[in-house]
Amino acid sequence: MPQLALYTFGVLKSPLVDPAPLTREFYDWGEAVYRKTGQHPGYLARAETAGGDRGMLFGADWGAWGEFAVPAWYDKGRTVETTALAATLSLWTGLSPAFDAVYTGLHREALNRRYDWFERTGRPNHVCWWVSDGVIPTWQNGVSRLEHLHDHGPAPRAFTFHHSFGPEGSPTRTTLRPGRSA
Repeated sequence: MPQLALYTFGVLKSPLVDPAPLTREFYDWGEAVYRKTGQHPGYLARAETAGGDRGMLFGADWGAWGEFAVPAWYDKGRTVETTALAATLSLWTGLSPAFDAVYTGLHREALNRRYDWFERTGRPNHVCWWVSDGVIPTWQNGVSRLEHLHDHGPAPRAFTFHHSFGPEGSPTRTTLRPGRSA
């Protein structure tokens, strides 16, 4: 059965190691969101470094998720001291559970604060695509899909929650589960 891959990417206003209160707040929110998301129905897995190094993205061991990669438009640092980005790569049982996890609860509250932490780049900040059961997407897959989405718009190869496609390639509509609110 196909699974949904979800890649998110954002350019932070300051480097990950910045000791400013907003950076600490972003980390605090992020850790809480990761914990909550990992318990969400339909969540399967997310890319994590083998060593769990905070702030270490480039050059870290990501195992089966592959070498860390970023879109061509990212023009900030790539060292631990200068990296100013947040990216996630995750697998879900389907579109609705991922959508529900992103647009409700604690993650929704964090989304409401995103412009406190992230620059407005005018580029897509997430992309979805379908993978076969047992396939682990790589960071490079996510980057390539996000760049395709930016260059060509939503299509079965690379789409958003709001302009989505089913595993067979037909347009679909994503809605929250009954009883939940955005």
